[in-house]
Amino acid sequence: MLVRPADPEDIPGLAHVHVQGWRETYRGLFPDQLLDDPEFEPRRRRFWTAVLTDPRYAEHRAAVAEHDGQIVGLALANPAGEELGIPQLYALYLLAAHQGSGAGARLLDAVIDPDDEAVLWVADPNPRAQAFYRRNRFVADGAEKVEDGVREIRMHRPAA
Repeated sequence: MLVRPADPEDIPGLAHVHVQGWRETYRGLFPDQLLDDPEFEPRRRRFWTAVLTDPRYAEHRAAVAEHDGQIVGLALANPAGEELGIPQLYALYLLAAHQGSGAGARLLDAVIDPDDEAVLWVADPNPRAQAFYRRNRFVADGAEKVEDGVREIRMHRPAA
């Protein structure tokens, strides 16, 4: 498994993994009409195009995991953060067939230094993701929100 910085050539693969990751992770939490919308992947392509080409996102870090030349995972973070002024993880998805391979931790480390304090929001319930983040020193800090009918909890990792 190769983990490397994302580049604009990766946009189609990033969009596909982002959509498939949502479908595998959030079926039953998000409405099927959102997950199955034929415009979902084109919207993700526009999102990743902006992230990888728009100067407004220049400080963001994006990484991909490749297996046999195919993108199977992604991560996105802002090292400056927005919420607490510390690095914030926005997305980390690994296709189900590759979960448990160690690629998730490598993706996380590729976008946020493992010794840095960091924050993220994770859907609740999402026990597998929450367990993964706990293994990577994140703990729920009591903050929660509901967006689009989905409850999310904030998890925080102290500096090493």
